[in-house]
Amino acid sequence: MKPEYKKKSIRSYVIRAGRMTDGQKNAFDRWWPMYGLSLFDGVIDPTAIFGREAPLVVEVGFGMGDSLYAMAAAEPDKNFIGIEVHPPGVGRLISLAGGDKLTNLRVYLADAVDVMTDCIPLNHVDRFQLFFPDPWHKKKHNKRRILQPEFAQQIRRVLKEGGCFHMATDWENYADHSMEILSIAEGYTNAASQYCFAERPGYRPKTKFESRGERLGHGVWDIVFAKTE
Repeated sequence: MKPEYKKKSIRSYVIRAGRMTDGQKNAFDRWWPMYGLSLFDGVIDPTAIFGREAPLVVEVGFGMGDSLYAMAAAEPDKNFIGIEVHPPGVGRLISLAGGDKLTNLRVYLADAVDVMTDCIPLNHVDRFQLFFPDPWHKKKHNKRRILQPEFAQQIRRVLKEGGCFHMATDWENYADHSMEILSIAEGYTNAASQYCFAERPGYRPKTKFESRGERLGHGVWDIVFAKTE
């Protein structure tokens, strides 16, 4: 499987040539027909896709999928859509989901901005998640960070009123950058309080990487903003 995307000059990611395991390849053959969504099918109807009405959670950049899988398994009352560009992570996620017979998860192997523009209906998402995105820490690469003012507004358009955007990062500079963007963004309010970071919500699993970082004294910053209009 190859990721679906449109041509653009600046991307927030690079496609890593990671080799898929046999298990990940087999997962695409077995489970993609159930879990896979295509960018080129256009705007989705979540009720039709999942066969029910339920709160919708969208996550961009789920990596190898362990965290998103854990959330979908722990919150069966919600529907989850994951968006990722790296095939090994998608293969692992749908293998886990298929093995556990999860029915509340769907996946795009595609560019997040394209999916947000062409596929996610407006005012439908209850929770939008962006966990540990590439920080592009060199100043000359900051323009590649996925969270920019335009993307913040793209997220707001798909959120329901009162829905939340939850970001987490282990780069303090990126945390400050994101807090500045969201604090002045139209139609948002900080769910903690003005210019304050949030406590880690119970629904966000703590990753092994995060736990190891905490033991080494590294910080993690959660940012939660609600759509107000």
